[in-house]
Amino acid sequence: MPLSIPQSNPKAGYLAHKKAIDEAISRVLESGWYILGREVASFETEFAAYLGTSHALGVASGTDALQLSLRACGVGPGDFVITVSHTATATAAAIDLCGATPLFVDIDPDSFTMDPNALEDALRRSKRKKPKAVIPVHLFGHPADMSAILEIANRHNLRVVEDCAQSHGATFRRKKTGTWGHMGAFSFYPTKNLGALGDGGLVVTGDPELADKVRLLREYGWEERYVSKIPGVNSRLDEIQAAILRAKLTHLDQDNDSRRQIAGAYSSLLAASGLILPDVTPEATHVYHQYVIRTENRESLRTHLRGRGIGTLIHYPVPVHQQPAYANRSEGNTPLPRTEEAARQILSLPMYPELPADQIQTIVREIVTWCRT
Repeated sequence: MPLSIPQSNPKAGYLAHKKAIDEAISRVLESGWYILGREVASFETEFAAYLGTSHALGVASGTDALQLSLRACGVGPGDFVITVSHTATATAAAIDLCGATPLFVDIDPDSFTMDPNALEDALRRSKRKKPKAVIPVHLFGHPADMSAILEIANRHNLRVVEDCAQSHGATFRRKKTGTWGHMGAFSFYPTKNLGALGDGGLVVTGDPELADKVRLLREYGWEERYVSKIPGVNSRLDEIQAAILRAKLTHLDQDNDSRRQIAGAYSSLLAASGLILPDVTPEATHVYHQYVIRTENRESLRTHLRGRGIGTLIHYPVPVHQQPAYANRSEGNTPLPRTEEAARQILSLPMYPELPADQIQTIVREIVTWCRT
């Protein structure tokens, strides 16, 4: 049988916790309550406690979590929101769904996250287009420099919404991502560090007024059933996904430890390869949603690995500001050389907690073989 090592493997995550997940699903089916019931409420409480914040609200997806967070912060048509272009399109899509316009800034080349100096420069240049909010993205599992970003945001009266779709359990200065800004937005897409068996998202905040706004927004603006106090949407985390997430939450730290061990093995075994390997800021705890290397000859390496049955992905091949949907619509942007360079060089190696040690050895051996050719 030919070798096949996937880049991600949500099925392995299900099988690792199959008994608890199956029991959770059965519990929901037997309850007869499938939307915004006890499982959602319990998961919201448990995840808020895990993060160390006071409010968590389940929604339908990570994109909705960002969009509703922005709307709760007062972002709407005609507003501007600063974020990075080196991110999933969902970050910009959430801004767009509010009727606002993204302003992109460059990244730190080591962490791949928002460069606070670039944020400061963008604010200095945007006097005519005063932004209302900023979305730092904790990319690949590495936290952004939230201390510096918050200091800048506070001086400019910006709301801060953290994009935590790839940083479940990550910390900066021992404080978990999602608890630094006014709001944090999480995705539970199946490949995430904490993944459901379908779509799901969550908004977290320490502000009760913002929590109340999201609670209204996620269900038609209802303050009482069938009576909309404000215009809202239908964005509800369902009971089955919440129950699955409750079962998996108890294993999140252990799974993140496994990811760090795999990353440590990669870094040790590839230290002499000549590739640029992930760097970790001393103040950060990386949770390695992805293990991302850099090379000028990416396509050659990717082709070599594909031929050996080893899956890789590029997160992300085209920066958002260069994509057709946004290239002519985002205003006031400056050149983003570090973002564009990263998009040309990055490659995500296989990464999931259940990745076997012998497969790690095989992946490394094939990379070293390519490096020597």
